[in-house]
Amino acid sequence: MPHQTNTALSRFKPALWIIALLALLMLWHGPIAQHAHYHDFADQRAILGIPNLFDVLSNAGFALIGTWGLKLSWHQAGISRAGWILGFFSLILTALGSVWYHLAPDDTRLIWDRLPIALACAGFLAALASQLHGQLKSQWFAVPLALWAIFSVSYWVYTQDLRPYLLLQALPLILLPLWQWQISGKRRAFWLMLFASLCYILAKITELQDRALFNALQQIVSGHTLKHLFATLACLFILLSRKYESAQTPI
Repeated sequence: MPHQTNTALSRFKPALWIIALLALLMLWHGPIAQHAHYHDFADQRAILGIPNLFDVLSNAGFALIGTWGLKLSWHQAGISRAGWILGFFSLILTALGSVWYHLAPDDTRLIWDRLPIALACAGFLAALASQLHGQLKSQWFAVPLALWAIFSVSYWVYTQDLRPYLLLQALPLILLPLWQWQISGKRRAFWLMLFASLCYILAKITELQDRALFNALQQIVSGHTLKHLFATLACLFILLSRKYESAQTPI
């Protein structure tokens, strides 16, 4: 048992170095404030009486994938179950929170957009962390990570500093593919998780280029709408990774 524990802890060492490095970089950078015109999205078309229609409707994918993933995970036993349930249930909350926010964007409504996103990151990290450890159920990881998610959004509300929230969003981009590689080697699940990270990076890029993409694409679709679609695709790859893994071994 001590040997198994030492082996499990050694597998976490790369992740601990990554977390420490990113945290130090953010401390060195200093506070990261939200852009002054964050709520001024490029596509503000109201159609059928629904304001910001495309930014509202493009959240539907989160609800669909969250429901699919929740159904897949709910009846399956295993050490990672709680993490997957938290992650996929939070995607449903993400869809609802983002719709609520985009109907009338402001900082108060943004809380209910960001909080479920942070909880989804916490859930997916907890699910793979428990698989990597091999001994602890994901509740042991999900609870502290969920508390971090709540703290990160609360910290932004009271200080206007996004660093804890951005750190929690950045970690899955690196740790999920890394941990999937350590768990399954060169299996398809690793590549799916890597594609998920790449899609989420594209989501962040299109978000930053919201108006430029809206104008470049003849005002058909905005960068923020594309952000939702790329983020949905990232979640789909995570779901497919989960489904593929569970088809091989109970986790």
